[in-house]
Amino acid sequence: QVHLVESGGGSVQAGGSLRLSCATSGSSYDSYCMGWFRQAPGKEREGVAHIDSYGSTSYADSVKGRFTISKDNFKNILYLPMNSLKPEDTAMYYCAVGPWRITCGRGTYEYAYWGQGTQVTVSS
Repeated sequence: QVHLVESGGGSVQAGGSLRLSCATSGSSYDSYCMGWFRQAPGKEREGVAHIDSYGSTSYADSVKGRFTISKDNFKNILYLPMNSLKPEDTAMYYCAVGPWRITCGRGTYEYAYWGQGTQVTVSS
């Protein structure tokens, strides 16, 4: 059974930084896509950053240059350092894993397993 556990969320002022972590276990995917998603109150869940098992990454335009997705394959931990945070980054952040695709997409339907989320709040 696949387990994903996020941590690292918190409250910061605009311009601050946080680093999210997602500990993974039980995944049987030899090749995979993993991603960070976020959902603000009243809004749909959106893809933020994605990485595949070969190290290819992609980002939403709104976070390019500020967020960096990476994975420690030895520890099985997915990271998302977030810099220059803005109030509009406030949301619940989720990590997810799914089968590999040529391009890891931002659609939630592409990911089979999800963590419980960690809250990020950015004040102005």
